[in-house]
Order: sequence, then C-alpha cells, then structure tokens
Amino acid sequence: MEQQWQDFSDKVNSRLNASLKEAIFSNPRSKTQTVSKRKVRPVLLKGELCFQVSSYEGKQVKHENLNADEATKKALIWMQEEFKQLEIHNEDSTLICLTNKKGTLTMKVKKSAETSQRIDEDKFAHNRRKKYLLPDTVAIPFLVDLGVQTKEGRIINSAYDKFKQINRFLEFIEDILPALEGEERIRILDFGCGKSYLTFAIYHYLHEICGKDVEITGLDLKADVIANCNKLAIKYGYGNLKFEVGDIKDYEAYQDVDLVVTLHACDTATDYALYKALCWNAKAILSVPCCHHEVNRQVKATELAPMLEYGIVKDRFAALATDSLRCMILKKYGYETQLLEFIDMTHTPKNLLIRAVKKQGLVSAGKQEKLQAQEEEFSRFLGIHTTLQTLLEHGKE
Repeated sequence: MEQQWQDFSDKVNSRLNASLKEAIFSNPRSKTQTVSKRKVRPVLLKGELCFQVSSYEGKQVKHENLNADEATKKALIWMQEEFKQLEIHNEDSTLICLTNKKGTLTMKVKKSAETSQRIDEDKFAHNRRKKYLLPDTVAIPFLVDLGVQTKEGRIINSAYDKFKQINRFLEFIEDILPALEGEERIRILDFGCGKSYLTFAIYHYLHEICGKDVEITGLDLKADVIANCNKLAIKYGYGNLKFEVGDIKDYEAYQDVDLVVTLHACDTATDYALYKALCWNAKAILSVPCCHHEVNRQVKATELAPMLEYGIVKDRFAALATDSLRCMILKKYGYETQLLEFIDMTHTPKNLLIRAVKKQGLVSAGKQEKLQAQEEEFSRFLGIHTTLQTLLEHGKE
C-alpha cells in the first residue's frame, strides 16, 4: 500500500471513536455510480461502540453497522474507488481528505471554532462532566427521533431536562437490577407508557448496553400512540419490545411480571398498577404517581382543618398522604419501600418516585399485624379509604 493510503487509514481509524459526530463521503468519481453519498455516525449496540453507515442510492438509504476496523477498511476502498472527498467531523476538529484525477491524496485538519474557544474542563477535577448511563456524545436512534439528540449525537439544548430525566430513571433501574438477576428473561410492564421515551430507554439500556435478555410491554389507551411506538420498535430492531392498547385495571399478563413501571399514571390508575404488581408478586416496582384526586376529595380530619382549607396545601397534603399509605401497604406485602425525588422540583411538583423491591422471605405475622393496625389508624384519622385498599380487600388474599 502506498504510504499516503497507509497514513489515510491511520488517520481515519484514530477518529472512529465516541467523539465522532459524522463522516461524509461525497463527490462521486463517476456520474453513473449507484451510491451518491455515504454517511457514518457512531451508535451503541449491546454496549459496544459501532459505526452505522448510511448509503444513499437514489431515493433509498441502506444501512449497515461496522466496528472501527471494518469501517476503516471500507473507508479506504470507498476513497480509492468511489469518492473524491471525505470529511470526518469530530468534537475537536475536522479531517478533510481530497483526491484528484491522478490519485493524489491530500489531507488537512481544521480545528473547530468551539474547540479553540473552549476551556478544557478535564483539567479541573471538581468540574468534570457527569457520566450518564446513556452517553451524551453518541447518537441513539430513539433519542434522535424523540427530538432529544441531533443526528450527530448532541443533546438539543431545549431537551436537556428530558435527557437528564431519562438518565435519572435509568439510575433507578440500575439500583434495582440485582433484584431482577437470576431470571433467564426479565419481564417488564410499563403501564401508561404514553410516547414511551422511558420505555425505549429501559429496553436500550438493559438489552443493548447491559446485554440482558428482556421482554418489555408498554400499555396505553391511545391507539395512535401505540401504533407509532410499535413502528419505532420495529425500526430500531427491538424484537422483544411491544406496545398494546389497554386499560391498566383490565390488563391481564400472560406470565408473571418481574418489574412494573408506571410514570405519571393518573389518580387511581397508580392503585390499579400497584395492585396488579402485588398479584404478580413482582420483584420490583417503580412508580411516579400523578393527580391524587381520590384522597383530596375524601380527607376531612378536623385536626387538620386550618391546613386543609387552602386548596394548594390540601392538594399537596393529599399527594403525600396517598403515597405514604401506598408505601405502607407495599411494606405489609414484603416490599422494601422508599419515596425518592425523581427530578428537581423546579421541573415539576409531581416528582416523587415509589421504589419497592421484594425482600427475601415472608413478612412475620407480628409485623404484618403492626403494619395493618398502622394503616387502619392512619386511614381512620384522615377519613380516607383508597382504591388500592378496596382492591386488596376484595382480591389478593
């Protein structure tokens, strides 16, 4: 191999890493050439950094995924046989490669304007960038389609809060992962999944990054939303991710579920989700409740009248009382429960997450009696009786 092409291969290979934004092969050598352009961008597949090649043939775009060495070998062939120009855009600089009719190759590196002005934060230990479970430098297809990332992998400024929220939720998933180990396949149900950005994130993290065998079902009432989610799951190749139209209270799983997830299931929908989780003896529950109207309507403790006469205070009190009661009930059924802050209060006041993990062994009869008495006293004092309590009285023994 001529020295110029050896240098070319070395430079290309050194730039195929997580800092790659995009590489573009253009200016075809022949007017009759089928492929008019090729684009390369980094993607994460099962925790491994790969490079997705998009080849443009007329109105069609074909994709293939390569590792760094494979992409380097292909790049050499493409530049020698198909294209006259290549631009590789990395975070700090751009490599521009041009060839002429005689086959002479010229390469030059152009520093990005951002790099020349940026202070190197890594020099300061106290100012290092946060490491997210989903990287903020590599394009992830579902985040691109959701408008969180650009095609080059950059987080869109207006979507940074959502990006942080997704990663925060995945931290909770990471925390409860030991409770799900030991299963050949982890079965997860997401009640009230909506547009499903968290559902896609859970699947991507557990299957693509952690390499787990997972099966996830998303459930929601909106048929058009569910249809779109199923299309996207097929598009990303997420074979064990499916979405169904249905109501939480009527849903029956074909098999036991290991993890039940609910994000902002409104009012008593959270109670139905928790009830189903208890019936399935789920190993873990992650629930972010929303709209606690039921307790708000019922609560009438005389001693709390000075506080409950203010609507905003009553609303917040009802939310705290409802979720505290839910945790109390989950404890009675053998779950270690916590109420945690999901995201900062500046983004939404509905930011509490119930994290419940099934403990090994049964709860002793004495502890159950104590928790039952505590639940009854708490409910009687506030003058409330919730849907979850009613469901358990008439259903699960």
